[in-house]
Amino acid sequence: MVTSLPFLMQNMILKTEPSSFWKLVFSILICESTGIVSSLISQAAMNSWFAALAKPSWNPPSYLFAPVWTSLYLLMAIALWLVWKSSAPHLQKKRALSLFAIQLFLNFWWSIIFFKFHSPLFAFVDIVLMNIFIILTIFNFATISRLAAWLLVPYISWVFFASLLNYTIWRLN
Repeated sequence: MVTSLPFLMQNMILKTEPSSFWKLVFSILICESTGIVSSLISQAAMNSWFAALAKPSWNPPSYLFAPVWTSLYLLMAIALWLVWKSSAPHLQKKRALSLFAIQLFLNFWWSIIFFKFHSPLFAFVDIVLMNIFIILTIFNFATISRLAAWLLVPYISWVFFASLLNYTIWRLN
């Protein structure tokens, strides 16, 4: 047992590709931190500007957003991990992961545009693009892992709902 420890450590150090476990950890960190950092920058939870806006009657209560987004980011992370760890051809994975990165980038900016810059119109443009890239990501993930694609369905559903909410708030104000 003792003699195999240096061999295992050497094997881990020489590997250029992170293990599946580390890919999962990194996937969770990148997805969850996207939401956390964006929220901290936008200060969405403490936004008096948003509180004063006219909202539709079907606007969800504010306490619902944090647990919903935390869950969605976790599902996104697992989907990312499934694709990243797959044995799909490099170019196929690169395309799928690039689309995922673009939609995550748009996701990051939405809260900042909406809450920090007080711009429901530009946030709506961002979220429409986000919808497009999430759909492209889902279709590309499906060619690699059907489960990964299905894990993004709650996310696109919520973002579509958020798009309608964003549009309605923009029109009401």
